[in-house]
Amino acid sequence: MNKETFASYRRFYRDQLIGDCIPFWLGSDLIDRKYGGYMTNVDREGKCYNEDKSVWFQGRCLWTFSSLINHYGANPEYLAAAENGVAFLNEKCVDTDGRMFFTVTRDGRPLRKRRYMYSESFYVLSMAEYALATGDKDALAKAEECFELMLTLFRTPERDPFRITPKTYSSTRAERASAVPMVLVSSAQALRRCDPARADYYTSVTEEMVNDILTYHYKPELHCVLEDVASDGSFIDNPAGRCINPGHSIENSWFLMNEAAYTSDKELLGKALNILDWSLEWGWDKQYGGFVYYADVSGRPCEQLEWDMKLWWVHNEVLIATLLAYKLTGDEKYWKWFERTHAYAFGHFADKECGEWYGYLHRDGTVSHTQKGSMWKGPFHLPRCLMNCERILGWLETGEAPSSLL
Repeated sequence: MNKETFASYRRFYRDQLIGDCIPFWLGSDLIDRKYGGYMTNVDREGKCYNEDKSVWFQGRCLWTFSSLINHYGANPEYLAAAENGVAFLNEKCVDTDGRMFFTVTRDGRPLRKRRYMYSESFYVLSMAEYALATGDKDALAKAEECFELMLTLFRTPERDPFRITPKTYSSTRAERASAVPMVLVSSAQALRRCDPARADYYTSVTEEMVNDILTYHYKPELHCVLEDVASDGSFIDNPAGRCINPGHSIENSWFLMNEAAYTSDKELLGKALNILDWSLEWGWDKQYGGFVYYADVSGRPCEQLEWDMKLWWVHNEVLIATLLAYKLTGDEKYWKWFERTHAYAFGHFADKECGEWYGYLHRDGTVSHTQKGSMWKGPFHLPRCLMNCERILGWLETGEAPSSLL
């Protein structure tokens, strides 16, 4: 590859971010100027079809607009969008025990609370990023306090009445989920970047979580990372235990590559690349192209009815991971994977008439759902992908050494 190729792709990703993705969301019903916060349930044209709010996305949206400020300058529109979410998130989305709700009404009355700590993880990411963007020390303190709660719940789950493990109905089969240490890795990395004075502490936590993933979920003999395993890491021979989520594993791989680059850990880089290589093979649909949502490690039927659908966020993670792997190794196979995924993703998910991306495709690549936002989709995975890809392409263009991703 040459610098002109990298520069061309870099301009494309920046144009998609600044000229398409973000304008779609700012022109939609996303910003709730009446009650604060964000309404991500919008149709193809950006009109709201469900006023209930995802707490995940209160954090994710705040993170996105804060990240835009940190990487593209203090645009007043981005700052206003970020500030619109802070009070709502703090005042309406945190329960009295410090845990986050999962969904709330438009005006912030609680609807549902789940055992998972994913709402908390996005709160940490968003408040830390907002603190970096604005200098708000209280926001950083809140992010760090919530992170410590997450660590306590992970290390001593018996103290949490909602639990953070996969669904269990008795003590017969204790399980652990790879997504929990994964979000703790990304949260610790974000706090390290936003609070460099405590970098050594967050690096030590990241190392603990990476070791948990590699000890319990990383399975070289099966060429995969398993989503759910027994508490001792042993294999569970049922559909949940055999489940591979290529998108999650590939997202995990770039978190680990990011850490390997930060610490100059060649062994960790090798394992992160193994995860990427295995997941690319498990996920790629050789008949129709694109990446399927789930696979079964034994080749048996997947339990999830949506197993062969193509989801936007999976392709976002592949684009980041393959580009970063190419930057770190120079191996052309990763560039080929990047170009193959780029062609599929922008050829199938991008809505060239209304902007942004569709989220859900049938296996053959036809559109399944025309909405642009839901409780699960909004301005997070795609803008994060576009920002990270532009950044990596910039490193490739200039020959600059990589630094931490978002």
